[in-house]
This record gives sequence, C-alpha cells and structure tokens, in this order.
Amino acid sequence: MNINDVAKVKIGLASPERVLEWSYGEVKKPETINYRSQKPEKDGLFCERIFGPAKDWECSCGKYKKVRYKGVVCDKCGVEITRSSVRRERMGHINLAVPIAHIWYVKGTPSRIALLLDVLPKQLEEVIYFVKWIVTDPKDVQELTYKQIITTADYRKYRELYGANSFEAKIGAEAIKLLLEQVDLDREYNILVEQLEDATGEKRKKLIRRLETVGAFRNSGQRPEWMILTALPVIPPDLRPMLQLDGGRFATSDLNDLYRRVITRNNRLQKLLDLGTPAIIVQNEKRMVQEAVDALIDNGRRNKPVTGAGNRALKSLSHALKGKQGRFRQNLLGKRVDFSGRSVIAVGPDLNMYQCGLPREMALQLFKPFVINELVYQEKAGNAKGAEKMIDRADPRIWDVVEEVVSEHPVLLNRAPTLHRLGIQAFMPKIVEGRAIRLHPLVCTAFNADFDGDQMAVHVPLSEEACAEAMILMLASNNILGPKDGQPIVTPSQDMVLGNFYLTMEETKEEFYQEAQRLRNLGDKESALLWESYGDSEGRIYKDVEEVLLAYDTKQTHLHTRIALKASSLNKTIFTEEQNDKYLITSVGKIIFNQMFPDDFPYVNEVKGNWNIHVSDSYFVPFGTNIPEYIASLPKQDPLKKKDLSRVIAEVYKKYAHKGDTHVYLDKIKDNGFKYSTIAGITISLSDITVASNKEEKVNEGKEKSERLMRLHKRGLLTEQEWERQLIDLWGGIKDDIGDKLMDELPTKNPINMMAVSGARGNKSHFTQLAGIRGLMGKPTQAKSAKGFQSSIIEVPIYSNFREGLNISEFFISSHGIRKGLTDTALKTASSGYLTRRLVDVAQDVVISEDDCGTDNGYRISEIKDQKTDTIIESLYDRLVGRFVKEDVVNPHTGELIIAEDEFINEAIAEKIVEAGIKEVVIRNAFSCQSENGVCRKCYGRNLATGKLVENAEAVGIMAAQSIGEPGTQLTMRNFHTGGVAGGTDITQGLLRVEELFEARSPKHPAVIAKVSGTITDITPADENGVSKIVITNEQEENIEHKIVGTQIVRSWWQIGSYVNAGEKLTEGTVNPKELIVVAGLKAVQDYILKEVMKVYRAQGIDISDKHIEIIICQMLRKVIVVDGGDTELIKDTTISKSKITEINDAVLERDGNPAKFKPMLLGISKSSVETDSWLSAASFQETTKVLTNAAVRGKVDDLIGLKENVIIGKKIPAGTGSDAERETTTMVNEMAEEMRKAKNERLAIVAEKEAEKGAREGRRMEKEG
Repeated sequence: MNINDVAKVKIGLASPERVLEWSYGEVKKPETINYRSQKPEKDGLFCERIFGPAKDWECSCGKYKKVRYKGVVCDKCGVEITRSSVRRERMGHINLAVPIAHIWYVKGTPSRIALLLDVLPKQLEEVIYFVKWIVTDPKDVQELTYKQIITTADYRKYRELYGANSFEAKIGAEAIKLLLEQVDLDREYNILVEQLEDATGEKRKKLIRRLETVGAFRNSGQRPEWMILTALPVIPPDLRPMLQLDGGRFATSDLNDLYRRVITRNNRLQKLLDLGTPAIIVQNEKRMVQEAVDALIDNGRRNKPVTGAGNRALKSLSHALKGKQGRFRQNLLGKRVDFSGRSVIAVGPDLNMYQCGLPREMALQLFKPFVINELVYQEKAGNAKGAEKMIDRADPRIWDVVEEVVSEHPVLLNRAPTLHRLGIQAFMPKIVEGRAIRLHPLVCTAFNADFDGDQMAVHVPLSEEACAEAMILMLASNNILGPKDGQPIVTPSQDMVLGNFYLTMEETKEEFYQEAQRLRNLGDKESALLWESYGDSEGRIYKDVEEVLLAYDTKQTHLHTRIALKASSLNKTIFTEEQNDKYLITSVGKIIFNQMFPDDFPYVNEVKGNWNIHVSDSYFVPFGTNIPEYIASLPKQDPLKKKDLSRVIAEVYKKYAHKGDTHVYLDKIKDNGFKYSTIAGITISLSDITVASNKEEKVNEGKEKSERLMRLHKRGLLTEQEWERQLIDLWGGIKDDIGDKLMDELPTKNPINMMAVSGARGNKSHFTQLAGIRGLMGKPTQAKSAKGFQSSIIEVPIYSNFREGLNISEFFISSHGIRKGLTDTALKTASSGYLTRRLVDVAQDVVISEDDCGTDNGYRISEIKDQKTDTIIESLYDRLVGRFVKEDVVNPHTGELIIAEDEFINEAIAEKIVEAGIKEVVIRNAFSCQSENGVCRKCYGRNLATGKLVENAEAVGIMAAQSIGEPGTQLTMRNFHTGGVAGGTDITQGLLRVEELFEARSPKHPAVIAKVSGTITDITPADENGVSKIVITNEQEENIEHKIVGTQIVRSWWQIGSYVNAGEKLTEGTVNPKELIVVAGLKAVQDYILKEVMKVYRAQGIDISDKHIEIIICQMLRKVIVVDGGDTELIKDTTISKSKITEINDAVLERDGNPAKFKPMLLGISKSSVETDSWLSAASFQETTKVLTNAAVRGKVDDLIGLKENVIIGKKIPAGTGSDAERETTTMVNEMAEEMRKAKNERLAIVAEKEAEKGAREGRRMEKEG
C-alpha cells in the first residue's frame, strides 16, 4: 500500500470477530523464548507459527531455507516461509475464559459504559470487580428493579426468600456485557430526546452527555457490547521485543510481563471452570484476570500499578502512547535522521551571507556517499570499495573531490531551541580547518546564537527536491525579514554597529584642536600636529570620491572631518538637478559608508526625517560660498545607530530584494563595521567611568524621604502596599535622575557612551549601575506579612555602584536578587516553550486555502490605544500596511478616492490614509474570512517573512504560533503590585498574562463590566456589607443593576450621565473574556484579546504583527454552541465546530428546512486543541487515552487536513511545496530539482558507460589470455 493513497483514517471499537480476523493464531502459553535453544516457544508470546519466522526466509526447524520457498508452510513446524519483518505486523489473540471490561470505557471520564447503562460509575466498578450484583431480570420480584445494584448478602437473601429462579442477577463483566447487548440504541435515543425537552440544570447536562454517547454508537454503527472483550489482541512481537544481553540475560519489554500475567491467570481460570470449582474461588480468579487485563491496557489507572524489578511500575499499552516519550510524540511526530553532525560554532567574518564553514572531517563523513560516487566518476578509484579505502586512509587526493562535492550541495544548520522558522536555515558549505562550524555574524540574531560555546547541528538534504527547497526557500541570504513583524532580522550588532557608528560620526574643527591640545599636554607633539591638520582640513573641497579617499589614506584628513564635494561626482539619482550643480556638505566617513551602495540608492547624510526620499537642501551650497564658515554654522549630524542601520537595511531590501542581491550589501555593511571598529580601537578602562557628580546629594535626599515614609508607615498613615509602592517610586526616580546626569556629563567620544548610544552593547541602566547607584533590589522570598501582603523588594537600597565597589551587606543584598533573576530565567524558558507548543498545536491546521473566500464581511479597525496610560499600542498605519480594504476609502476633506474596495494597501497608501486624518478603516482580516479551512490570501494579506502577498498553501498558523511563542522568553514572569493604588489588586503581566488570555481563564481579580449599553443613572455608595451599585438605563428604559463588591473600585471617569457601551469596564481589574462574549458579542472579545496580548508584548518593546494574534484568536473561536437545532439532528446546548455546523445547515437549506441556530463560544488554546476535529492531532497533544476513547466510541474519521495528522501517518504535509496548490515557489523548486536530476543522470550515464567499457576491455583481455 502506498501511504500517499491514504485519504482518511478511521478509529473505532474492534468487535470480537474483527479481533479474530486480525489474528494469525491463539497464544496459549505464557512462555517467550526457550533459554536453551534461544528459539521462540511454540504457542507462546513469540511463537513463529503465529507471528512469522524469526529469520528471513527460514522456518523454525530449519527444513526450508532460502527465498525460493517463499509462501510455503513448513509441514513439520507450521511456520510460513516469508520475511521476518512480518513479525512487526502480525497479531495474535488470547481467548478469554470470561468477558472482560475494557478499562478505558469503565474508568474514563465520563465512563462510557456507566452513561449507556445509566448507572453510577462507582456502582459499575463494584459490579465489574465482583463486589456487588446487578439485576438483569427482576421477573416477578416486586422489590427489585431492572439494573438495580445489590450486595452479595441481599442477593442471598432474595434467593432464599423467592427461590433460585425467581429473578436473575449477575456479577462481573459478564453481567455488563449482557446488559449492553440488551440496549436498543434507537429506542434509548428517542426516550432521551423526549426527556431533554423539559429538563434543566445538572439533569439536562447529564442527559446531553448520555445522548451524545448513545448518538455516537447509533451513528457509528458500533455495538456497545464491543466495549467488553472476549478475545484479547496480542500485538506483534517485534513491537515488544526481547533482546539478549551479555551474560545470557534478557532485556524485555514490559508488555511481555503484562501479557504473561494475563495468559497465566486466564489459563488457571479456564482450568478451574473445567473442574467445576466453587463459585467463590472462580469469582476471585475472574477478578484477577480482569485486573491483569486492566494492567496490560492501562497500568495504574484503577489501583496500585503492577511493578517489576526495583519496584518500578510496568509500562502498559496506554503508557506507550502517552507523553513526550510515547509513540505519538517520540516516534511519529519526530524521528532521528541520518547524515547529520554537530559541533561548536565559531564566528566566520570572511564568509558570504549564504555560506557556512564546515570542518574538513565533518564534511567528509557527511558527504561520504557523494564523495565515493565522485571518486569513481573521476576515475580516481576503480569502484566504490576502492573509494572507501581511499577515504579510510585519508588519501590526499580525496580533498579536492570533497571540496567539489561540498561546494554545490546545500546543508541545513539548526540551533536548539528552534523557536521559529529561522532556527533552521540553509547555507552553501565551505571547507574550513579546525573542528568548529563557522557561522556568518549576521545570522546570529535569527538563530539567537553567540560564540560562547553554543553548538549547532548540520543536516544534509539528499533528494534533488530537498536541495532545491533548501536553496530557494531556506538559504540564509533569502531570509532577510523576521516573520513576526516583517522587519529585517539580519541587523548588524555589537562591533558591526560600533564600526559604522564610528565611521559616520562628525567632529568640529574645535574638537580636533581640543584633542591636539590634549595630546600636546601629554607630550605627543607629532600626533598633536596631525590632529591640528585634521581640524584645518574642515571645509576643504574635493572634486570626486577618489580624491577624498586618497586624502584619507594619506592622512590629510580624518574620517570625522566635514568636507565639501561636487554633488554630481557621486552620480546619485536621488539628487535633483539644482543639487547636482552644488557642493554637498558631508563627512569623509559618510562618503565611505555611501560607497557601499549603488547609484540609485539614497545618500545617507542624516538619519532623521525622510532621508530615503530626498536629501535636505541645507547640505548643498552653491559654488563660491565660504564653505568653512557655512560648515561652522551647521549643527553636527548624529551618526548611524543600530536602529538607523535597520532602516537602511529595510530600504536596501525594498529596493534590491527582487534582484536577490540584498545580501551583497549586507556583507559590505558587516565588513565595513568590522574594519572601522578595529580602526576606532575602542576599549574600556576604569578611567572611562566617572562617578556622577550629583550622586551624594541625591542619595542623601533619598535617605531623608525614605525615613519620612517609614515614619508615616509606622504611624499607620500608609499601608504596607502604599509604603512599598512609594519607596519604589522614590528610589526609581533618584536612580533615573543620577542616570540622566551621568549621560549628560559623559563626553560624546567616551567609549562606554559610544557603545550605549550606538546600540552596540549596554544601555543607560547598566551605566547607572557602573557609575551611579544600584538602587533597590528584588527579593525572591514568598514570605507574607501578618496582613497577607507579600513584599517584592528589599527595603534598603544599594547606595554604591560597581566603580566604587559594594560593601559586604550590599553584596549579599544584591546576590539575593541576582539569584532570583537566574532562577526566573530558567523557569521562564520552560513556560515559554510550553506556551509555544500549545500555540503550534492549536494553529497547525491553518494554511492559506484559496485566493479569495468572497466574504461580504469586513472588519473595522482603528489604532489600538491603552486608555489608562493614553499610549498607542499599535498605530493605524501599522495595522493597515499589507492588508486588503473591504470598503472604499475616501479623503474626508477633498472627497478624492484614496483606495477602492478589495485593493491592496502598501506603505504609500497607508501613509495617505493616515495623513487624511481617517481614524477607522474597514479591512479584510482573519476574523472576516469565510474559508472553510484556513484563511484565504486576500484576508491574510502580505506574508511578513517575504514582504510579498502570501502564497497559496503557506502554513500561516505555524508562523503565527512561532511569532508569538518565540519572544516568549523575553517576557517577564512576575505579577506587579499596584501597591494599594487602584483597588490593591495585582496586575498579571508578561508570560502569565499571555497564557491567561490564550487559555481564556477567568482572571483572579475580575472587573465588573456593563451588561448593556446605556446611560449611568445611579451610583450608590457601599452599604454595611461593602456592596455598592451602578444602575445603567438602556434604550428600552430598562434599569440594569450592577453590584460592586468592596475590593472593586469604580473607575474614576464614570459619573451619573456617562454613556457606557456593553462590555466596558465599570471597575478596575481584568475583564473575563468568557463573560465579555456573552455580554458584548464576538467582535468585542476579538478586539479585547488582541489588544491585551499586544499590550503585554509592547510593554517589553517587542513588535508582533496583529495578524498572527488574529489567527490564534480565530482558532479559540472555532467551536459554537447550538441554540436551536432547527430541522437538523443537532441538540440544543451541545458544542460543534463552525465548519461542521455550516456544512449541516447548507444541507438542510437545500431541502428547504430550518437551519440550526448557534452562538459563538470561546475556548482556551489547550481545550481547543484537544477538541479539534482531527483525532490524530488531538491524541498527539494531550490526554491521549481520553481523546482516543472518545474518538473510538464515535467511530471518528480523520480527514487529514492539518499538518500533524499527515506527519503522523507519513505523508507530505498539505502545505508549502507539499500541497497540490499552484504556487510560484513550487514551480521554481520543481524546475531547479529537474535540472539537478538531469545533471545527475548525465553523470550516472557517463559512469555506466565507463563501467561497460571497462567490462568489455576486461572481456577482450580474458579472451586473448584464454
């Protein structure tokens, strides 16, 4: 069977007949392998007759050997002659002496058998484990009812009273089997539907659960009694292997022990039954068989697990599926690969952006088969064996071949943890000496790599398609933009930033003279004269760039000197005609910087404003002007900082991405950065750190104020929270003041200042700790005061800085906080990784499914603003770029059409919309998309990773999950105390807040929200119970009362007469999204979650595009609650996926029936993942046994829509080049692969020709000799 022909996968209960159909024979003995002959025992757990031969094409007794007997069954030992691999697929069975209940359907939540029989799970268990009896037929006994549970004493009493045959009661799984056989599913279903009509509350919930179970059996065509086993399948022996260790002992899978227990007990029970043993003994043995089967299926589910040597619980069939080490996650979703290596990484500054350095030995091992092939092709070796020998003895002739092979074959580099798609990138390898992998400095950001001992793994793509995909899609030089925000991710850092910063600095004549004077004072007259000449060269005029560079090389001028140059000599297309007829005022360094770019690239002379559109006229002077005078009047321009370099790179990408040579300019920026940071020779010494002049005065002021606060606190005028909050504010302010003063006092050319200002390393806060004060420190203890308040700081600040040194007590205070920081970081990494996993799981099936879904809905957007702090979280411009509009956008002032419906918004149009003062625009986004699966291209818009419109079959769900999860480690872990202000509640922030939002959890301190839109007509103060009220009158003149409990504080701006929208917060606190969806509907909850998630990331300075968050929110809202079943078979109050109900409604509407009505439902990401329509995906996520139980009862079919399901069964994923959709990229990949294949086939033909020629020559030689 070809796996690609599999269209769907169904799961269901196996009937006893099906189990026997699968089986190749009954396992009768508990023996495994004969310890003498080392051969499997006959009829045992490894029997060759049942499961197939242990050796290929060889029977057990050795009568038949070799493939020619294929298919023969040995008449002596009964073994079929075939491949031994059938021992991985052939199953056996055990005929159970009594029916046994399957523990998944007994102990699961909800217990399926208990639901079907309408008995309590506890009672069901008592019957199955021979504690109590169940009445199967009361006959004429009035006191008993059908399915009544009675104790053994009662059973005996009734037998004595009414006689042995007056009623029927049974015990054990047999009784349950009998009752399940008697269930009439159709009748039961109709009764339940009737009962549901007037049921409410808990009773209704239970009836719905029962109805779902009965309906599941009814619709899937399965019988309930199949939940009771009469024949137990035995899995193939090679899936529960037994290995011989040194010393003759055996290591065996736990399953063999569990199966052995079942067979032993079952055989013993069979013997007892045959002997007609007393019932009490038989019952005990039946219970033991039941427990043995329970342990095999799910050990430890019911009572204490069965243990093996060393008191270790044995791993049952369920355990083999569950968790990280289970079948799903360990073997099906990820596999170990061939052709890989790993080593420490080192920097490779001489590499091009698309290259990586591979150590010689590693390259030889990784490309061994290719090298052998090439050695034979080049006739350096006679055959493969000879080539291998050459490699083993490290023949010098092989190295040229290795270089050749490696140079045209891409490799993939991966750094763990792989948090986003840029954690694996392709490079063209270059052989390097040593044993470290060389990495290009610019790709470090994407890998989050540094060179302090990080390791990376190398993987070799083998097929032509894999190589073509690596080169087109994954090559580092093609992955310039970060998928989370569409900004360049290959921004230079550290020395590269510093070099370009130094290169583009400007200095005035006076500053050169000052430096000359300083050198003269130090006695270095020669250098002093040189610096004076640099000052004198300010304002000098040069005719072209060559002349400037010559002057610099001959030390006639300095990099930072401002000079004049004929503008026309630069050939810049951005200069106007008038500008070309003038001199350009610029610095030597800036001329060198701009030389990196082509003529049609803007001239970067200043970093403010729109430098990419035009160069300011103030830098151009007509011929004949007194240039030194003019320059003296011009203010100095700031050099290029890290963020300015980012803007330059973004501009380079915009202009040259289509030519595919962005990386060329990036490499130039990198090389220049390294070169000029070396020339700058920037170092740090203690003398560069001067302690702030206002430190003493500020610290004394702080001490006085904190003593005053302490006095107020002791007198009871400040609560603990208020005192802590004010203390934090006080010292925070003082630390900031000292820091500001420090930065003002520092000379521009101070190395530390240069590093911080340029963005190369460090920031103001670091510098404040070096030369200001360290301030307050956090404390990790969870100790609470008598009033239950938990302090997060140590009250005594650290007055010293690192320049002066800390005293002993200060050192200990600070180590407290530092340790907390390290612990938090470690914990945060795990939490962030788990969040990413849940996000990937919930969104993995979202792919671009069509060009246009043709939706009529638009989504009205405006800037996202935080009302409380009045700050913009995301501007309208950012939300518009890369989207399609749903309605025409017209300039309100001029009436001119800016953009028509269904057109794409690029940067220029977004700018126009914002400039026109438009505050709201209706666009298409994931919320408005009506595609059945995934999202359409128009509703998604631009793919941020490529800067172009998204292609069909792009896996945007995975991209969204990675973009939100990847920066997760940068978010904080703590709750911040508002310290008595605003209701005294803790604000959950950072990672915990993101988790709370995506899991749709009820917040700890919920806010009261308005249930209706209307006007506030009354606000009553708190009564003696601390309850106050707000009354809102809606448009229908109804008064809706909102109760506010003591700790909740009404927001300051609500007064009588204020208008409130439904869902707005009346008090401080956090909105409960599940309440919001009921009160204010779908859009309110979508907007709320989006805004809140953005707010958390923005607080840490992380930009994430709103489209990623939208996709996750859509997945949280993919289920709905049925409000009215209409003419469908759907039941009110049940949940169903949006796509399913749409499908059902469409079918009903075709028959002119009434469709079902439904309302939206919000699920957390974990719940949404487990309840997805794909049972394979859900089972591989969490709660494996529960998911499989539910799926089996329903007879669920997996349509293999998502990525995980396809990976599990071994198909290509239905995304990217794996899908059938028409894609430009897929065409490119296929064409490149075809070319590679052609070249390979030509070479193979040449090799074959040579081999044939060689053979013919050999033949002629032998003829002659003969």
